[in-house]
Amino acid sequence: MDSKLQIAGREFASRLIIGTGKYRSFPEMARCLEASGAEMVTVAVRRVNLTDRTKESLLDYIDTKRFFILPNTAGCYTADEAVRAALLAREVGLSNWIKLEVIGDEQTLFPDNFQLLEATKTLVKEGFVVLPYTNDDLISCLRLIDAGAAAVMPLGAPIGSGMGIQNVSSIRILRERITAVPLIVDAGVGTASDAVIAMELGADGVLMNTAIAAAQDPEAMAQAMRNAVTAGRLAYLSGRMPKKLYASASSPLEGVVR
Repeated sequence: MDSKLQIAGREFASRLIIGTGKYRSFPEMARCLEASGAEMVTVAVRRVNLTDRTKESLLDYIDTKRFFILPNTAGCYTADEAVRAALLAREVGLSNWIKLEVIGDEQTLFPDNFQLLEATKTLVKEGFVVLPYTNDDLISCLRLIDAGAAAVMPLGAPIGSGMGIQNVSSIRILRERITAVPLIVDAGVGTASDAVIAMELGADGVLMNTAIAAAQDPEAMAQAMRNAVTAGRLAYLSGRMPKKLYASASSPLEGVVR
């Protein structure tokens, strides 16, 4: 029997985490959240009106009894910006958990790991549960863990690219070396097979947004991702057969009359 995903002492039955941006409408987003089976959803602090709740917001369409809200610092380019966004999210009552993003390049949206590490240290001291989005680099991940990160979230490919896991070897290395906290693949998933691969490589979870929101039928894709994450996890736990260069008969030949 598989155990639940555990982050900072909290358990989640679903290993799929999904974002709330880019949907055609808030009702569509709500339907996709339900179809995905996810229990944790990310909300961009800088893209939501947190101060004037009289205006319609995506938060009005999220059942907080059903879904755990994970604020994120999308759009922040310095450690100071990210820290301020996290503090605002906590101040208005969203959460003391934060998906920490500190972007270093506007075109690729790759993280600035130097600023990310500084922001992680600061927010951990402030009592936050920090889940940093980072490169698929072992040293960066280990430093973030040493700084107190509750999980590490390496990219599979650039945000919103839909290219799938581009560096399988790096994810394998991360899986072998990172045991203290969950390893969650974040960014780059484009379709269900990408999610399966991430989970078969041993990721503890997958976070995605565009792959669902930009699909022609987002609700169907949300369901596909739900099944993909489950299938990939079961395949990883079951232990795949070794690859061979030559054929091996499925039916034994012993005792066969020729």
